[in-house]
Amino acid sequence: MRGDRNLIHRAASLLEREPHHTLDIAREVLSLSGNPGAASAAVFTLLGADPRFHVDATGQWSLEGPPPGLPLSDLRYAVVDVETTGGPYQRGHRMTEIAIYEVQNGVVSDSYHTLLNPGRSISPAIVALTGINNDMVFRAPYFDQIATDVLERLEGRVFVAHNVGFDWGFVSRQLAESAGEVPGVESLCTVRMTRHLVPRLRRRNLDVVARHFKIEIENRHRAHGDALVTARILLRLLDEASRRGLADLHALTAFLGSRRVRTASRRAQQLSFLSPAPDLNPTPDGW
Repeated sequence: MRGDRNLIHRAASLLEREPHHTLDIAREVLSLSGNPGAASAAVFTLLGADPRFHVDATGQWSLEGPPPGLPLSDLRYAVVDVETTGGPYQRGHRMTEIAIYEVQNGVVSDSYHTLLNPGRSISPAIVALTGINNDMVFRAPYFDQIATDVLERLEGRVFVAHNVGFDWGFVSRQLAESAGEVPGVESLCTVRMTRHLVPRLRRRNLDVVARHFKIEIENRHRAHGDALVTARILLRLLDEASRRGLADLHALTAFLGSRRVRTASRRAQQLSFLSPAPDLNPTPDGW
């Protein structure tokens, strides 16, 4: 998979200079000089999922937009889960627990976890769900006391959560309230990633997705348990993104934001099978 990402960057470097035909790319990037149909299919497998790589009806590829950035595996991710008192932030509900796991280079590494004093009572339904009760959080730090630690662990990372709108909503609001700043970070939602990368799953709650990837869950409905499972799910989803030729965060977020099938590209693919590169003159036995 890392090799695929390197090939995507090589193709981008080639196309930054000028457009190239599908068979040129197959030869110069993939070192393929055999059957033109197979060579064309390999190029589309490599580049077809990234909207920055455009192909016209004659099989000419061009790069439209910024070249690929850091590979997905090289980015630093902060995988976060929070537990709360059970209602919306606007009504005074606050976090009771937060956990952050760092993911980079294909591994789950550093972790941070703490209970939090929300400054109000926890609803009985949430106590029953999470096991976190008022006595447990009474001597825990207030978010004000750990806000700087949270900021340091989020800055320069991609914020990831399972249903990211919920977790980011609480974390960003409490950071703004306590620290007076919110880090300007990109975010990824593993629910949305699953919807697009594993579309055969009809349900996408944490239990279902973990079971699909054969990941064991410990301490369910606790921040440290759910964040760790989410981090492991993220690694599987990043692997799947790589298999689909999504080279960097830009390509991944564009893919997650689009539901449309690229029928025009598929038609161009068929045509490119039949259109030899302008500067290629293969002999019959060479193809």
